[in-house]
Amino acid sequence: MSLKWTDVLDIAIELSERKPDVDPRFINFVDLHRWVLELPDFSDDPGRAGEKVLEAIQAAWIEEQQ
Repeated sequence: MSLKWTDVLDIAIELSERKPDVDPRFINFVDLHRWVLELPDFSDDPGRAGEKVLEAIQAAWIEEQQ
């Protein structure tokens, strides 16, 4: 499965599984962007992620951990 920036929930689930010790409420967008790009199934243009997309991923990740 190839992940794109629009796969917000799938990205959040992957990050939650790969970074269980990270509290997504306190991450910065530079780290979040890098972590998404490092996901093995991610294949999208790194420049397509704006603040809104990163906020959506962060919110989904927070929701995933509750």
